[in-house]
Amino acid sequence: MSPACEHCYAEAWAKRVGQPVWGPKSARRTFSDAHWREPLKWNRDAEQSGVRARVFCASMSDVFEGRRELDVERARLWQLIAVTPALDWLLLTKRPENVVRMTPWSDRWPSNVWLGATVENAKYAEKRLPELVAVPAIVHFVSCEPLLGSLDLRRWLVPRRRRNGASRSIDWVIAGGESGGSARQMDPTWARELRDQCSASGVAFHFKQWGVWGPNGHGRHAVGVESLIRLGKAKAGRLLDGRTWDGLPTPIVETGAHSMGAP
Repeated sequence: MSPACEHCYAEAWAKRVGQPVWGPKSARRTFSDAHWREPLKWNRDAEQSGVRARVFCASMSDVFEGRRELDVERARLWQLIAVTPALDWLLLTKRPENVVRMTPWSDRWPSNVWLGATVENAKYAEKRLPELVAVPAIVHFVSCEPLLGSLDLRRWLVPRRRRNGASRSIDWVIAGGESGGSARQMDPTWARELRDQCSASGVAFHFKQWGVWGPNGHGRHAVGVESLIRLGKAKAGRLLDGRTWDGLPTPIVETGAHSMGAP
């Protein structure tokens, strides 16, 4: 789909375990009924504890892939979302242009669906973010992982008018470097730019990881690709300027906003 896909962990996993599911013409693997029932238990647990749980949906695929034979699975997902109101479903896509025609919610999105898009560089910010924020989701987020270039997201971070509780801007930015044997370097400046943009706009920022390449240990002065060294994912860690960044958005649900029901 774009440069972020070049070293895809899902592709590497599929090939390693011998699953012939990769590529535009390959069959897609789906899970058993037992797996589909698991969110029902997570929902009961969340209701009993009073603490909402987040579900990162389809981490090995894209819910909005343009294949019509997947419509049956998508319909099953929409129904599952409807009956699990204590779970916040995170749907991340590289195809935000497909979202409106593939979902049943029109301009009344459920209050427990967060919609995100992968944005790895400036080109794909321009391509994907207008499509993303046009969808009336309660939360919009971007995954800048792997972060492959400098990004200026400020025009999409400015709060816009909400309607039925829906956000019209980006509410959450996730950033991180790349892992794997062929991982590309992430300039520390790129991550700091995103953090500072979020801070100035009051937007939640989450720094997920450095990836394989990390700064050389000299803190704030370790700026620029040339100052990175190959440490490995575990050793590189996720400290940015000496601390973790674990921001989360706080959805604003207005009176009269759409609550969960069957689609």
